[in-house]
Amino acid sequence: MTTTAVPPVATGGPGPEDVAAALRRAGLDDVDASGRRRAEYSTDASLYRVVPQVVAFPRSADDVAAAVGVARDLRVPVVARGGGTSIAGNAVSTGVVLDTSRHLARLLELDAEAGTAVVEPGIVLGDLQRLLAPHGLRFGPDPSSGSRAALGGMIGNNACGSRALGYGRTDANVLGLHAVAGTGEELVLRSTGGEPADRPQGTPALSTPATSPLLASLREVVAGDLATIRTEMGRFGRQVSGYALEHLLPEKGFDASRLLVGSEGTLALVTRAELRLVRQPARTVLVVLGYRDMVEAAEAVPAILRHGPVACEGLDRRIVDAIEQRLRAPVPALPEGGGWLLVELGTDERGATPEGLADLAARARAVVADGGTPAARVVEDAAEARALWRIREDGAGLATRAPSGRPGHAGWEDTAVPPEKLAGYLRDFDALMESYGLTAIPYGHFGDGCLHVRIDYPLEERGREGVYREFVDAAAALVASYGGSMSGEHGDGRARSELLHHMYSPRVLDLFGRVKDVFDPEDVLNPGVLVRPRALDDDLRPRPWPAPALTGKGAPGAAKAPSRPQPLAFGYRADGGSFAAAVHRCVGVGKCRADTTPAGGVMCPSYLATKDEKDSTRGRSRVLQEMVAGSLGADSPVRDGWRSPEVADALDLCLSCKGCLSDCPTGVDMATYKAEATHQRYKGRLRPANHYVLGWLPYLSRVASLVPGLANGTLAVGPLARTVKRLGGIDVRRGLPRFARRRFSASAPAVLADARAGRAGTPAATAGDAPRTRQKVVLWADSFTEHFSPEVGHAAVRVLEHAGLDVELAPRDVCCGLTLVSTGQLDLARRQLRRTVRRLAEATSGGPDGVPVPLVVLEPSCLAVLRHDASALLSGDDAVPEGLVTELAARSRTLAEVLEAYAGDVDWPHLQGLTAVAQPHCHQHAVLGYETDAQLLRRNGVTLQTLGGCCGLAGNFGVEQGHYEVSVAVARTALLPAVEAAPPDAVVLADGFSCRTQLDELADRPGVHLATLLARGLPG
Repeated sequence: MTTTAVPPVATGGPGPEDVAAALRRAGLDDVDASGRRRAEYSTDASLYRVVPQVVAFPRSADDVAAAVGVARDLRVPVVARGGGTSIAGNAVSTGVVLDTSRHLARLLELDAEAGTAVVEPGIVLGDLQRLLAPHGLRFGPDPSSGSRAALGGMIGNNACGSRALGYGRTDANVLGLHAVAGTGEELVLRSTGGEPADRPQGTPALSTPATSPLLASLREVVAGDLATIRTEMGRFGRQVSGYALEHLLPEKGFDASRLLVGSEGTLALVTRAELRLVRQPARTVLVVLGYRDMVEAAEAVPAILRHGPVACEGLDRRIVDAIEQRLRAPVPALPEGGGWLLVELGTDERGATPEGLADLAARARAVVADGGTPAARVVEDAAEARALWRIREDGAGLATRAPSGRPGHAGWEDTAVPPEKLAGYLRDFDALMESYGLTAIPYGHFGDGCLHVRIDYPLEERGREGVYREFVDAAAALVASYGGSMSGEHGDGRARSELLHHMYSPRVLDLFGRVKDVFDPEDVLNPGVLVRPRALDDDLRPRPWPAPALTGKGAPGAAKAPSRPQPLAFGYRADGGSFAAAVHRCVGVGKCRADTTPAGGVMCPSYLATKDEKDSTRGRSRVLQEMVAGSLGADSPVRDGWRSPEVADALDLCLSCKGCLSDCPTGVDMATYKAEATHQRYKGRLRPANHYVLGWLPYLSRVASLVPGLANGTLAVGPLARTVKRLGGIDVRRGLPRFARRRFSASAPAVLADARAGRAGTPAATAGDAPRTRQKVVLWADSFTEHFSPEVGHAAVRVLEHAGLDVELAPRDVCCGLTLVSTGQLDLARRQLRRTVRRLAEATSGGPDGVPVPLVVLEPSCLAVLRHDASALLSGDDAVPEGLVTELAARSRTLAEVLEAYAGDVDWPHLQGLTAVAQPHCHQHAVLGYETDAQLLRRNGVTLQTLGGCCGLAGNFGVEQGHYEVSVAVARTALLPAVEAAPPDAVVLADGFSCRTQLDELADRPGVHLATLLARGLPG
């Protein structure tokens, strides 16, 4: 395995600033050659790491043409990139990366009647589909990365997706292209639709003139090899590898536009595309068939294809197990088996007429009959069908961890064979993996014969690096023996271009080279891909070896170990104690760039607000990976380790929302990485003022609570308040929270006494009920409840007592250290947590029968510390037994969890008919889950809308200077629009103190804690 990256520039060649200056002189004004930006774009979703010299964001087709001209003049490579989701290494470059997703991302024209659209290459497929949906239209191909993949990348790779079986590949849905060739010629190509054309390129108004020197040369190149093209190209639907030369045959109309689709940016850069759209089916039905294994499922595919399905997808037991184990999510009911086919059928032009529906039902019955298995389900409910499809859509992320527990890598994840040969190929492929001791989670587009799989190559193991090359070469020979293709939709890229000799004759490979030379004689467009390929194991991303990173032990390839050991604050047990392994969890799937809020996700709120790669979880991970690589080689653009300004800049707008912990399919935990990096950066140094003011807030609040009136009065004085904010690093536009007149711990005993005095009215004491033992619970007042919102604690006391539970108050002044964690003061946080764990464990150690009692925590972020951060911070801490931390985490519950577990028979009649908009705290979404709260509310008659996204305040983040605009922008992605659209009598539920504070400042109605809402219906 080669782990040394290609040098960013050749000796004596132009440097990053030289290239950036040339691009600016050519008219591009959004150009970035900073170390941080270059780190963000040093890899895509593949195995490869190639540090670019410059990242540029073109605003127009003229900018793209200018960039190609600069690349030619300076002899530096250039590659176009959209969503950065390429798995084969199609979107990395040692020269210029042109990111079209920032400015070239518009829907330019839509003709709904004709079913066509004109788009720019950076538009995300998911965004396009949302714009088309009101017109009953969609773009047919739908790769699983469609929520963040750009149309330009789909065109570059000839993407397909699950429904290409019904709608065709991308090349079948492109009507025309505007593109800039490597020669600088601007092409306007119109598809001939596969028919012979009277004119070389369709209508003159939409096409490059027939006198185009490039097209004339292209005709000459292919004219002498028509027989070769006819016999070796276009043999089956998913033969995507190489150039699609079959479209240049005379009988296909010499369709140069379709040649460009799938050429991976090596011939020309697309600046505009006209697309063919399809009508959404009026009705679909999903047939789920269960088999003993995937091979048996594949054997049934040819018979099923006779019924014209829109999609026919294969799943394996291993992907279902991964969902249950890693996402801790229930899987929708599947027929019995170890392998499944998901077969989607759609109505024809008769739509939802009785005749059309009858035909659809008949086809579903026929699929079941021909499926050859008694294990089958016909799913007509759209919501259930979507849940089943999500199993398939999450496959790319879930497969990044193999069944062995080791990372699952790309590199051989996209092969295809004729569907009738798929079963044999799967059988032999499994045997090949077993012979190398490798494991994977396979799935794929079985109706097209396409298999997706990520394999646990031992790239992290000394002495076994060569297994990757050996296995992939053997696998290429295997797929070629079945008449298959190295790539079925992802493109060949750096991963498979070297292997094309297994699939094509030398004459075809020579023809590829001559076509490349016609379009790009200077070899500046994505060199090393398809033609004159780089070795498949060149430029591989350095992988962390199984040893703790940055602890003084060094790492393979290091010039020298760090001179001073820097022990990590968190344990990173799931990553072998290695920070490097933790940040390398990010493999670039890019789900953090998708708008997850409609689906109830959180990740990544700052990216949704800024649309800048640096503010995505992936962008931050890349910078941290480069920081680690800085100790491995001199080519890293990120130096100075933890104190690197690039690291500080990348992490600045991370809200520490923990959304990635649950939403990222690979389990990246950027909140933890940010806390670690902040801790290491300021270790032994003076910190910013806001770290002391906001990080020490619980301690400062204890002092202020001694004289709350004086504190509130002083901070209410305008000039003084502004001075305090400026000195404390707080944005002057933010309000300061008011301290409660009485702390919760001072007022709660009286509230508890009153609640117990009213026990005669509780359900447990109602006449005619059998007496029962009251379940004891311990209520812990976190620092926010204690000092700022004791009324929430009072409400919780009343609710719990009314529900028949025996409330005991936890010791006062017990803090989880949340604010210390979020400001990276991890030594202090660890000391605080030791004390907290011991005291809370003692308070919940046992009831009358000696059984530990539940701990009720009202602030979701504090509960998340007990369930997640505490074990990571106290890992290996001799002062606190590890079992004690685990036991306390298991005892700690939300209010809803305790009520549902111990008082589920209690009704809350005042909730009937209520409409509520719920903003789950980000940490609750990521660590705790909101399902129990939703269950309690809906069971009691509440019409509930649960929001995705973050409120934007996120503890100290939205309060700090420099974050206000982003904080408000985050709130406007989901929370504020939902609140503004809610009925006037709707309740806005927000258990998080930060969420309620944000609502108080930005919305016209307050947020309400669940405890407060439930207490509203109680007597008195």
